[in-house]
Amino acid sequence: MLELAGIIILGILAQWVAWRFKIPAILPLILIGLLVGPIAAEFLSEDGTKWIEPIWNGKKGLFPGEGLYYFVSLAISIILFEGGLTLKRNEIKSVGPVITKLITLGSAITFFGAGLASHYVFDLSWEMSFLFAALIIVTGPTVITPILRNIPLKKDVSAVLKWEGILIDPIGALVAVLVFEFISVGGGSGFTRTALIEFGKILLFGTTFGFTFAHALAFAINKNMIPHYLLNVVSLSTVLLVFVESEVFAHESGLLAVVVMGMVLGNNKLDNIKDLLYFKESISVLLISILFILLAANINIEDMLLLYNWKTAILFGIVIFVIRPLAVFLSTTGSKLKTNEKIFISWVGPRGIVAAGIASLFGSKLLKAGVEGAEYITPLVFMIVLGTVLLNATTARLFAKLVGVFLKTSNGILIIGASDFARLIATYLKKNNRRVVLIDSNLDNINKAKSLGLEAIEGNIYSEELLEDVELNDIGFLLALTGGAAVNEYALEKFTPIFGENGAFRIISTDEMQNRDLKPKGNLFTHNDDYLNLSEVVRDFPLVNEVLVNSNEDYKNLLKQLNDEEHAIPMFVKDNNDEIHIISSLSKDYEIKKDTTLMYLGKTII
Repeated sequence: MLELAGIIILGILAQWVAWRFKIPAILPLILIGLLVGPIAAEFLSEDGTKWIEPIWNGKKGLFPGEGLYYFVSLAISIILFEGGLTLKRNEIKSVGPVITKLITLGSAITFFGAGLASHYVFDLSWEMSFLFAALIIVTGPTVITPILRNIPLKKDVSAVLKWEGILIDPIGALVAVLVFEFISVGGGSGFTRTALIEFGKILLFGTTFGFTFAHALAFAINKNMIPHYLLNVVSLSTVLLVFVESEVFAHESGLLAVVVMGMVLGNNKLDNIKDLLYFKESISVLLISILFILLAANINIEDMLLLYNWKTAILFGIVIFVIRPLAVFLSTTGSKLKTNEKIFISWVGPRGIVAAGIASLFGSKLLKAGVEGAEYITPLVFMIVLGTVLLNATTARLFAKLVGVFLKTSNGILIIGASDFARLIATYLKKNNRRVVLIDSNLDNINKAKSLGLEAIEGNIYSEELLEDVELNDIGFLLALTGGAAVNEYALEKFTPIFGENGAFRIISTDEMQNRDLKPKGNLFTHNDDYLNLSEVVRDFPLVNEVLVNSNEDYKNLLKQLNDEEHAIPMFVKDNNDEIHIISSLSKDYEIKKDTTLMYLGKTII
């Protein structure tokens, strides 16, 4: 009981540490597992036992017999289902040729390059070498996102790394599953007709079960045959049913079945797909926390000593400094990415949770089956995972500065709300070469913004998704322009430290406008016009006007004239360096220089 409670407590503590210090959760999880496992047994425990013993050894342990193997199998099946659920056909089409090449050509280069390297460096069999290579294809968003979260980069660079991590996870897992299943049916002892037939059975039953149950579950959900409060647990139980049933018909086909099921379900027209994704996130955090402490604790000092030689450093160096850059540069040939951006993308390639989890599962299976070289799989993959995460987590920010991709100023603008006047303002700012992103929970507003060629995200500011979006790292200005005073205040309070380093503003509320004794919280976008005023002016006069001013006196006179006019609202001042300033943010000692432009919304009066 103490060990089980300890794993959960330590796992959630590791997740909190990862969140607090903005590092990948896999790093503290594996380090804690190694500490309470092999390190405790060798250096801290008086009787040489682990503090947490995953397998029952006659005296202590959590899982008797093959219990750990079954738990890991089921946990990995849920994680892989989640990976397949996030892979959508339209995303592959829309992310661009660079990312498409990275997850296809880049994966092939990693697969064959790492396979050759591990075979000749560690003298592993070809089967073990290519299994290792397949396992280190994946990166994963759970390791990429924390590393990039605090590095301001151009959107293109962040997008490449983000989408590579999301899309390559299920693809890499699928390749690893196929290689393992080929080995498990006889590929390791020679290519035989029996092995080919068994491999065909795995492909047949894995894809059939995954495809069939995915469509059945989608049909049941869309026809409201499952009550909303049971949706998540029914989906979870269906995943476990598919895994187990597929295993019954063709041994080792379960993982393939759940990956296929996730991919098919994720590409179905499913109204409640977001609910499934939110649920999988919660259960994945718990499973991952338990799983990786157990897996790391299950490693023995003898396994770690297998890597205590010069061959490990050579293999790690080849993977990081040869194979990854080769895959990136060949995949980005002919793209608009600059050389320094390609170098940075080459540097950031941490391996993640799926690689470590599947490696432990496959390694233990092959070791039990007596396959030669299987003892190297788990420690080698853990070495790559820990090494790449440590390297990237500690050096990515510095390396970004060294190669010149670190943005010194974040000039992007995030607008909360996508109403008529918010879209008008965003269009003007975009025409003035500013990156603008609109966020709104109203899908109709989002679609209207996209039809104007604006970046727009359907989202809820009360969720945490916005904070995880590394593509917003170049945002430095925040404008809260919704019709809800409480929403605007909350947006400024929550997002100013992240997206408002250069300025954060909100619309004045109706109460504040009518009662000047109320002290506003935060900076105001305009002191004289609330949401209703802005909406009415833009409805009647959807215009953006510009007027040249050459002195402070001209500016003050024009400002007074605009404030006296009912249908004109002053918004921005653009200086002769094309820098745009919100009028309410200008200090009293701001000096208006020659050829300064004053921009206002509404009726043309000047």
